[in-house]
Amino acid sequence: MPSPFPGMDPFLEDPGLWPDVHHEIISEARAQLGAQLAPKYYVTIEERIYISGQDDPGRSVMIPDIRIAARSGWEDRPFEPGGGTAVEVAEPIVVTTLFDEEIHESRVEIVDRERREVVAVIEVLSPANKVLGSRGRVSFEEKREEVMHSPSHFVEIDLLRGGEGVRTRETLPPCEYLVHLSRNSKRPKALAWPIRLSQRLPVIPIPLITGDPDARLDLQAVLTTAYERARYDYRLDYTREPVPPLPPEWAAWADRVLKQKGLRPA
Repeated sequence: MPSPFPGMDPFLEDPGLWPDVHHEIISEARAQLGAQLAPKYYVTIEERIYISGQDDPGRSVMIPDIRIAARSGWEDRPFEPGGGTAVEVAEPIVVTTLFDEEIHESRVEIVDRERREVVAVIEVLSPANKVLGSRGRVSFEEKREEVMHSPSHFVEIDLLRGGEGVRTRETLPPCEYLVHLSRNSKRPKALAWPIRLSQRLPVIPIPLITGDPDARLDLQAVLTTAYERARYDYRLDYTREPVPPLPPEWAAWADRVLKQKGLRPA
């Protein structure tokens, strides 16, 4: 079954599911572009790697639900100091231990086959990339800065409502999602696609070497294929609210959509 939403599916934004969604989007974007660009270009998947430690603010979106697990009913049991001659023995509980973790985040690169030069870099943001001060944000901004000072074009795809996205001098109109395209010959000017939740995802031109026509990345087709290939309809519970939650006006809109599709009781 396809996603019930006309554009981005807000239920896919759940931090617990997003790494899988991110992988599917990256893979399908590579396949779509590779079919257009061979044999002059080839499309690769590269990784940024960084270490997320216990003090990393981005841990809150990578591990969003850290809690103590214990025997059933333990949480609600009132504390009663021991008394008399009986001696209670402390019993173990299960906890989640935090430790430094190596994070891998993929991106798409288009490479000129003859010159072996990276022509364009396409990033799909993850939740940690949008947390100010997080190591994921620092890693992402370092790569962005590197590309922006290189001959490569840069495309940034943000399909997450939470956190801090791309910063521009101009005030952007209200939007839930954003695509940012920086051509190497136009910097610092760039194109931005502000996207509302109710809108179809756009087709993005992907610049190549001067003289070659742009490739086309159909984001909606990428998302639709990723959704159906991963069978997210079997994993998502549309009777509940998405994570992160929608604001009231969009929650009401999503409720109507889901009821029309028969995914919530009328």
